[in-house]
Order: sequence, then structure tokens, then C-alpha cells
Amino acid sequence: MRNHPLDGVEREQLSITDVRVLPLSYVDPNRDLWRCGGYQVWKTDGAITQIFTDQGLVGIGEGSPYENPAEIKIYTEQVIRPLLIGMNPFDVEYLANRGNDSRHNRAPWAGIDTACWDLIGKAKGKPVYELLATDGKPSRQIKIYASAGVQHEWYDNGADFLVEEALRYQEQGYDAFKFRPGTDWQHAGMTLARYVPILERLRSAVGPDFRLMHEGLGMALGSLEAIITDFAPVLEELGFYWFEEAFGGTSLEHIDLFLRLKQALPTVKLSGGERFLERFEAQPWLDRRALDIIQTDCNVTGLTENWYIARMAHLRGITSIPHNWHGGGSTMVNAHFVAAVANREYCELNQTYNPLKEGIFKEPLTVEGGLMTLPDKPGYGVELIDDVERIFPYVPGGYLQPNKRLEA
Repeated sequence: MRNHPLDGVEREQLSITDVRVLPLSYVDPNRDLWRCGGYQVWKTDGAITQIFTDQGLVGIGEGSPYENPAEIKIYTEQVIRPLLIGMNPFDVEYLANRGNDSRHNRAPWAGIDTACWDLIGKAKGKPVYELLATDGKPSRQIKIYASAGVQHEWYDNGADFLVEEALRYQEQGYDAFKFRPGTDWQHAGMTLARYVPILERLRSAVGPDFRLMHEGLGMALGSLEAIITDFAPVLEELGFYWFEEAFGGTSLEHIDLFLRLKQALPTVKLSGGERFLERFEAQPWLDRRALDIIQTDCNVTGLTENWYIARMAHLRGITSIPHNWHGGGSTMVNAHFVAAVANREYCELNQTYNPLKEGIFKEPLTVEGGLMTLPDKPGYGVELIDDVERIFPYVPGGYLQPNKRLEA
């Protein structure tokens, strides 16, 4: 058993010569990719980090594009690049941890960390998952759950759409489906009394063995307390697999609410932590067993830090299932992470239309029957298509806009 993925791995002599970021976008022709709560999404972004070396190897990674790809590019190329020139990517932990002092600037450093691992794998001639698997054998084939449920609109036959969507994923071979609460409840007059029959209908349609996961409610019921007293029994009765970010986030002020919710959900798992930056932020939740599943995302933490978090979780009997809502750059990293860690179960995969998931790679990662088989090539095993910036030119601006249909 190794205490670090690179323990006992002979260093190669590599020197970083350049660092760049490729901001990418796909804009929906109707500016309406999906809708949830009171907003709709009109575009999707990517932020691919490239690290070049004196040996001709190029590593790719991605930091969370939610942090603005244009700003990631500026910070990476103006602030990080001068620090990395001449350095060896095998010093990944030393290089990437320089960014832990700033939440806003963590995405650029996550891009650096994940790109370094691609380089290390290429230099050693091994897949990243093989290097990371310190506590057991890796698995090239990983389970994927269908993550969506952001297109059912309560003002437009939302219940029918949600049920049909779940059945479609079941038909495709997925065994699990996660969905959100739908469009704005106040606008639609949605109440728990109206919502429960929809969930009952959904469970009846997919049967008892298909796993259902619910993400968040926040203040939809009027109070966070009502989630514990009124909604938790519904999830128990209907046999949901997990309840994610129940209170709209995992800030430390909510940890006692999570512990109370766990008592109200003896069979439904609690998940969260997608915004945690590093292991010390995750530790109180792991130590107090406030989560059954930790969802730290490599495009936020970086791959190295998420490896530490997964190991801490494993020692406490907690599963690691990373948040993975973005494009192919994030999926390639999170998939290798899942394939490597001992406490794996699923990798999330966004089911909304997004060409940046598969269209940016020459040989994209795909799912068949709910399973993704990772390449056995060095590094992440994928390469960017030629002219990716020309094909997916970056379009500035935030990806969210108000859902105009709620104004009617």
C-alpha cells in the first residue's frame, strides 16, 4: 500500500515549457438548453488546460468552467505560467497546492493539477487510473448514473416529462437516475401535496429496483425544517437511493441539520460536498459521518487532493461518487478517479445536450448499457480534436439567464 500515488514511481526528466488554457463554448440556437428553479441555461462552457514539455509531451486537464473560462485563462497564463516554467510535472502536489489560498482561483490550479497527471501517465506509459490505484486494483469499466432531471417544467406537463425521461434512461441500460425539483415551485403553485403523487407515479413506472436520487429542495417547502419532518419520510417510503445537497449546499453551518436528516433517513443515503476545495474542508463532514457519499469534484479540488479526500472517506466507510456535471474535460479526469479509488461506486454523467462532452475528443468517452470503459492508453487516453477552439469558440458571459416563461 502506497501513501501517495507516486511513491515508488521513478521520476522522468520533464521540464514544463509552456502553459495555456483553451476557453470553449457551445451556444444553444434557442438559448435554452435546460431549465431549473427560476433560471435557464443558454450555453455551456469548457476550460481546457494544456501543459507543454521539453520532451514533446502535452498534458490536458480542466478546472471548473463555472469559474469563468476567460478568467481561468488570464490567471493561468499570467500568474501560474511564470511559476511553472522549468518545473517538473512529477512535482504535481507541490505545484498545484500553490492555489489553495483562494476559492476564486482554485479552478485554474485544478486545471494545472489534472493536466500534470495526464503528463505523468504519458511519461510513464500508464493510464492515470493505474497510477492512482494505491489501495486495490483499478477498474477500467465504471458504472455511470444518469444525471439530469432539469427539463421537466411544472408549467408544461412536467410530471409526464419526468416519468418519460426516467424510462428512457432505464431503456438505455442505466440503473440509476438523479433529478432536480423542477422549475420554480411558487410560480407553478407546486406543493408537497402535489409533488408526492408525482414521485409515487415515477417510482411505480420504473419499478422497485431502479435507483432514484433526488437533488436538493432548499426552501421550496418554506423551511429547511420541513425537509426533515415532511419530505424525508416520502423518500424513505419510496425507497430513494440518495438525497443530495438537501438544504441547497454543504456549508458547515448546516452540518447539524444533515445529522438530524440522517436520523430521519435510515435507509436513504445523504450525499454532498461538490464545492469542497480540499481535504480540511471535507474532514468535519467525514469525521462526524454527516455524509454517506462525498461528491468532491476533481475539476474543483484537483485530482491529487480528491485522491486524499477519497482515501479519508474510505477509511470511514464513506463512498466517493464525484460531482461531474460539466463537459468531456471534467469527465475524463473524474472517470479515472472513480476507476482508481477503492470506495468507488458510480461516476455522474450529465444527460443534457452538450457537444463539449464528446465532441472535443478524437476518441470520446462513451457509455453503453450504463457502463463506461476507459482506454488503456497512457495518461487519460484521449486527445483533443484539431482546431477545437475554432469549432467551439468561446462566447463570453455567464451561462444562466432568467427563465422568461416564468414571467407569463
